[in-house]
Amino acid sequence: MLNNFFKKNPFAHDSQATDEAEGSSSADLAAELLIAPTALMQLTLREARVVVRYMQPQMVEKGTVLIREGDAQDTSFMLLLIDGEVTIEALVVGRTESIVITVLGPGNLIGELGLLDGKARYASCVAATPLLAAMLTRESLDLLMHEEPAIAAKLLLGISLRIGVRLREVTDKLKMYVQLTQAMEQEIGSRFVD
Repeated sequence: MLNNFFKKNPFAHDSQATDEAEGSSSADLAAELLIAPTALMQLTLREARVVVRYMQPQMVEKGTVLIREGDAQDTSFMLLLIDGEVTIEALVVGRTESIVITVLGPGNLIGELGLLDGKARYASCVAATPLLAAMLTRESLDLLMHEEPAIAAKLLLGISLRIGVRLREVTDKLKMYVQLTQAMEQEIGSRFVD
């Protein structure tokens, strides 16, 4: 599925590349975004440049569904957003259309949970604008772990911390919704008692 909508960019570097990737302005931008607060602050710029050498640049057209909610087959990649925006959408019980949960821009990662656990995707990601991204596949991650284990460990720790932050945010929202539901139930119950 990936090859159906990702268009290779001519500045791609394979994992055998040396530090020549550091000379590319796009690769440098990807490395800088990889260590931004929205991505993985645990990496140094040098380490981020190494990780970027294992990534593949991708150009994506507006409206392209990058990740489809519930897809259990195509979970072997994550993307670092370099330029453009992606909407994160999910189906909600009782609705026929997805709702937009959030919009993400440069420096954000998408698909990292699927990359790690290989389970079905839990939300859809749609290119809201033309998009430039850097893709890390499971195969490239395995190669990084073999060739640069210390950097791979920091990368995985950073990804895990990002997932943890999102889990805490979702838990906080869930608590708020439970409180609202309880308050509404009490209000409705008080009207029937009177």
